[in-house]
Amino acid sequence: MNLSIIIPLYNEEKLIIDLLKELERVNYPALVKELQIIIVDDASTDNSINNVAEWIKGKQHIHLLKHDHNKGKGAAVKTGVKQASGDHVLIQDADMELSPKDIPTLIQTANDLNIPFVNGSRYLPGVIRTQAAFKRYFANKVFTLFTSLLINVHLTDMACGYKLISKELFDKLNLNENRFGFEAELIIKCARLRKNWIAEVPVNYIPRNLGEGKKLRSFDGFRIMRTILKYGLFRLK
Repeated sequence: MNLSIIIPLYNEEKLIIDLLKELERVNYPALVKELQIIIVDDASTDNSINNVAEWIKGKQHIHLLKHDHNKGKGAAVKTGVKQASGDHVLIQDADMELSPKDIPTLIQTANDLNIPFVNGSRYLPGVIRTQAAFKRYFANKVFTLFTSLLINVHLTDMACGYKLISKELFDKLNLNENRFGFEAELIIKCARLRKNWIAEVPVNYIPRNLGEGKKLRSFDGFRIMRTILKYGLFRLK
């Protein structure tokens, strides 16, 4: 496996270098032959891009791309995938809510089950985690249940940021969403191609609140539900 890690970046100057250091310390499975890291700065207004540009000097496997204006997480992921050389891509949020220590499990699961898509889950048993805000947990459960019903696949965490997917499958999905509805569109379109292509694994999760830089807002929930209806119920392409 050749792995490309895609990091959508927006205003994470305090955490992005810590994340990159964590990714460098990961004990990747031996089946990962080549590792590429692509950071896509989505028009940050802080010092994120300068911090990254300085830190990656001399690191040939790490690439920095930039949007001229803010387009959203989904758009940043798609920009990164276009430049990816790996046959698999891993989506890695820059906010450190999810631990890179779980990456080997996602990779090994994809290899052991011979499937092209592994979804992280913050709610499966198997790891010890702190408690998250109930309202956010409840909203995600509603979105996940509704998505599961529409695609007839048992999911536990549709919105988890950790997603490992083969580049061949990603390119087939014709993804349109640029913001937080991106995760829902990705899972729904994959399940419509083949239901047993998706596996979930438990991942560690340390949630942030709005004061600590959390990007997701209440109105984004309406966008996510609209995306679920759009691709799950009305089956738009």
